[in-house]
Amino acid sequence: MNIYKFLASAFIALASTTAMTSCEDYLEKDPDSTVNAEDAFKDYTNFQGFIDEIYNCVPMKNAHYWTETWNLGEDEYLVPAGNWHMLHQVDLGDFWKWQGGSLGQNGFWFDKSSVNPRSNNPGEHSLYGHAWYCIRKCNMGLENLDKLTGTDEERRLLQGQMLFFRAWWHFEMMQFLGGLPYLDRTIPASESPTEKRLSFQEAADKCAADFRAAADLLPLDWDQTAVGRKTIGHNKGRINKAMALGYLGKSMLWAGSPLMVNGPQTGGTHTYDYDAAYCEKAAKAFGELLTLVENGKTLYKLAGFKDAYKNLYDHEKADGASDCYSEIWFTYRQNGKMPGASETMFQAINLTWGNGGPNSYMGYNYVATFCPNQLAGWVGSDNLVHHPTANYVEYYGMANGLPIDDPDSGYDPGHPYKNRDPRFYHDIIFDGFKFINGSADDNQKYSPLYTGGDYRNQNTASSTGYLMNKLVPHMCNKVDKLGGYGDNCNADIPYMRLADIYLMYAEAAGAVGGASGKSDNYSKTAADAINVVRDRCGAGHVADKYKANRNAFLDEVRRERAVELAFEGMRFNDLQRWLLLTEPKYTKKTAHNFKRVETFDWLKANDPADARIAELEEEVLLVRPFTAKHYWFPLKRNDTQMYEGFDQNPGW
Repeated sequence: MNIYKFLASAFIALASTTAMTSCEDYLEKDPDSTVNAEDAFKDYTNFQGFIDEIYNCVPMKNAHYWTETWNLGEDEYLVPAGNWHMLHQVDLGDFWKWQGGSLGQNGFWFDKSSVNPRSNNPGEHSLYGHAWYCIRKCNMGLENLDKLTGTDEERRLLQGQMLFFRAWWHFEMMQFLGGLPYLDRTIPASESPTEKRLSFQEAADKCAADFRAAADLLPLDWDQTAVGRKTIGHNKGRINKAMALGYLGKSMLWAGSPLMVNGPQTGGTHTYDYDAAYCEKAAKAFGELLTLVENGKTLYKLAGFKDAYKNLYDHEKADGASDCYSEIWFTYRQNGKMPGASETMFQAINLTWGNGGPNSYMGYNYVATFCPNQLAGWVGSDNLVHHPTANYVEYYGMANGLPIDDPDSGYDPGHPYKNRDPRFYHDIIFDGFKFINGSADDNQKYSPLYTGGDYRNQNTASSTGYLMNKLVPHMCNKVDKLGGYGDNCNADIPYMRLADIYLMYAEAAGAVGGASGKSDNYSKTAADAINVVRDRCGAGHVADKYKANRNAFLDEVRRERAVELAFEGMRFNDLQRWLLLTEPKYTKKTAHNFKRVETFDWLKANDPADARIAELEEEVLLVRPFTAKHYWFPLKRNDTQMYEGFDQNPGW
């Protein structure tokens, strides 16, 4: 989608409703229709409808195509049949492939050649495809705010949403593309754009100013406003003060991260070199937010884990549990309840498809085709299986909180699944795991992931010795059939959730003051913040040996992010901003080869976490050929040729 089409477009749309889930009339309008600005902005109802289209444009990462790519780090491996996928192209170092994807081309949510801002199909939205259009809408609305006939509260709510979204669309693109022109005005159709690219930090400063202003204008809870009380039951997902504070902190942390401070380079020598001033600003924003959270002022809390499950392997919720960790990403048999639990702060809200939509896409990616062909996923048989790499699984430490390579951890290669961090059992399917609960041959039922096992098939199952259970429960298989019509399943990948806020605070405060670093507006230290997240699942606290040294502590922050945010699309951008994307440890994708020792009778009667294996070895499956240029995606050639100053990223 060419940037100029939206930079100089004269398009104005008019809506007729304010309800988040009731904008069908607006969304059904012809995308090319135009109306008089006096009508679009004359009252709150029309103005809010104009903004609601921006909400609809936020792309759902897991609904772009039948099989999707959102994990571009060293976390996932894709079977060879998926060689057209963006993940495979990134593995080859071909970052050009993010551009111009038609429906299904490269299976990547970031861009597609045809987008419709009013579509109710979440598969028809992409980030770059909508960003410039939505930024222009924000600027048009802000410049026409004086036309509103309404209350001061209505004006504040409208202005806050538009400031947030103007910054959000810029920032989300910047994470992949680097600094961009920051468009804070509409460009007339008769004028050629001249806005030059800013550095990442310059653009982040502008994002931060908009996020800060939005936070000061927006409520913590729309239901407590006069406007919001008119639409109670339809306010979920409305931009609020907490979201704006979260992104304010994130934009400052990213600006202070090693890549933005030192520039793209190989060698990893600057991976601990942060900008203290930016990190202090980030910690302060997160501290303001977390103080509100812990005082019960926001809508958010950490979802349940430790006491929330009857059966952790099956994600079976305990009686009386209000919500649970799994429901952040996937819900079923709850009348189509939107995922997010009590923890998700910002997510795509165009989840209107329900059965057969985003939930089945997640199934195609992670569960539906894990079994060999005769048990291929009942919702489809694409066999484009994404599964965890062995090197990534090794980030999951022990229940005592220590990494597995710590000599005091108690890790035993002969019992590699024993006494691991509880999130390991929630997230990872390992050898002997009871994959099928219904009637099936034992060799199919108990995840044969040992070398030579039926689930170790590079074309239809796992190449690495592991499968994933985090985002979609394993019961979405041909036998157990979870995920079909009648199960009312929905799936979504959040952009921001509360655990991420705790960990970003830990990183920002830790970059300045180590484990004992803290912001002056929040009571907890960097180490305390990590421990809040670990307490939720019952994992051990950060050990004193890692708290004694700033860099060692930052390593634990990074490992904690790898585990807690696993497979949620965060890893690539984390490695990128830490200047680790090109370093040998992080360019490898590996498998665990081993022999199974236990018998089926043993697996039926015992916890698979206690199983023994033999001859465990790690095999390198691929090495990514990354150089310094791979720290940023290439910009679109047409955009960089549009005018002087919109320059291409180095090396591309």
